Amino acid sequence: MEQRTITILLVEDDDAHAVIVKRNLSDFKLSNKIYHVKDGQDALDYLYRRNDYTDPLSSPRPELILLDLRMPKVDGLEVLKTIKNDPVLVRIPVVIMTTSSADKDIAQAYDNYANSYLVKPLDLQQFMPMLESLGLYWLAWNQSPNFN
Repeated sequence: MEQRTITILLVEDDDAHAVIVKRNLSDFKLSNKIYHVKDGQDALDYLYRRNDYTDPLSSPRPELILLDLRMPKVDGLEVLKTIKNDPVLVRIPVVIMTTSSADKDIAQAYDNYANSYLVKPLDLQQFMPMLESLGLYWLAWNQSPNFN
């Protein structure tokens, strides 16, 4: 398998979850660059290169977005809607990673073109294998268009 750099935007307000995700995805043999923002407003600022994220070298276009739903400032569903309604951002895969298993949340995510919906297990021993599977699929096997 060819080594390549994957740029990931992690949108997660829970610092403990963010550490677990970053640690597990960094362990892959792929060269991943993970950028973490803590709320929906920062995610939109990052994607549109506003405020603290104007420099494309320090805020490169992600090839994958891992998006929590319940966040301060701007909700994850609003971030998803914005991404999937923007002709520049629409092709970036968005994986919802949340604690909500509510049918309404799942339906709304897919209605707004989420590429995948994962429920974060409360047990760390289950969370880590989920991240490993996520990493293998999205970072090793999935083919994405060139976003540059």
